[in-house]
Amino acid sequence: MTEDRPRLFLGLPMWANGEWRGSLYAQHAPQEGMLHDYGAVFTSVEGNTTFYSGPPKAATVAQWARQAPADFRFCFKLPARLTHEKRLVGIAEELETFFAALAPLHDQLGPTMVQLPRDFGAPELPALEALLRDWPSAIPCAVEVRHSDFFHKGAAEQQLNRLLITLGIDRVMLDVRPLFATPAGSDTRLIKAQGEKPKRPLHVISTANMPIVRFIGHCDMAINERLFAPWCERLVLWIKQGKTPFLFVHTPDNRQAPQLARRFYSRLAERVELPPLEAFPGERQSALF
Repeated sequence: MTEDRPRLFLGLPMWANGEWRGSLYAQHAPQEGMLHDYGAVFTSVEGNTTFYSGPPKAATVAQWARQAPADFRFCFKLPARLTHEKRLVGIAEELETFFAALAPLHDQLGPTMVQLPRDFGAPELPALEALLRDWPSAIPCAVEVRHSDFFHKGAAEQQLNRLLITLGIDRVMLDVRPLFATPAGSDTRLIKAQGEKPKRPLHVISTANMPIVRFIGHCDMAINERLFAPWCERLVLWIKQGKTPFLFVHTPDNRQAPQLARRFYSRLAERVELPPLEAFPGERQSALF
C-alpha cells in the first residue's frame, strides 16, 4: 500500500481463530502461522489480547513483527487493569512498560485504543484528559466511551469531543445496530454477543485523521448489508478527504467475519480506488482439489 494511494485499513477482532481454517486459512494451518496468512489478506487487527493479558512478552512481539507485513497495523487496547481497575489513575509507570513492550513494532502500530468502562462517565473526564495530554506523540491513540453520558449530545459529550479534536485523537465508533436489529430469541450466538456488547446509539464523528469503525454484525447478512450502506458513503468521503479510516468487522461468533469484511471492502472498492484484496489462503487451497 503506497503513500500516494487512498488508504483504508481493514481488519477483524483477532487473527488466531481455528474456525477460519478451510476459508481464511488452509485446512490444517498451524496457529503459529496464522498471523502471516492473516496479514496476507487483511491490513489491520484489533489487539484484544493486551486488554485481557497486559503487555506481551518480548519474544511474542518479535514474532509478530516478523510475521506481519511492514504496512500492517496492530491496534492494541490498553490493558483492562489500567482502564477498568485503576480507571486511568496512577498508571504512568505501567503505561510506560506497556509502550516499551510494543516498541519493536515501530511503524506497525496503528491507533492504541483506550476502551473505557460502561460506568466511566463525565465526572472522570479529567483522568482521561490527563492521560491524553501526556500521551506519546509518536503513538496514535483512539478512545472508545461506553457511558450514556457521552451519547446524549449534551455538555459531557461536547466536552469529550472538544478534547479529542483539540488533541487530534480519534473517537472509536462502535456500531451495534446490526447486532441488536432483532431479538436474540433462541440463537445462542446472538444471546452471547448481545449480552457482551453495550447497546449504545451510534454517533458518527471523525475527531482526527484515523476514524475507527467497529461494525458488530448480525447473523443475517441482509441486515448487515443494509446497515453498512451508509458507512460505505461515509468511509469513501473520509478517504477522499485524505483521512485514513480503520474498519473492523465482527459477527456474533465471528465465524463469518472474514467473508463479511471482504464483502464490505468490495463495495468500497466500487466507489474509490483501493488495492485488491488477496484471496483467502484456505480458498486457494480448496481450488487446487
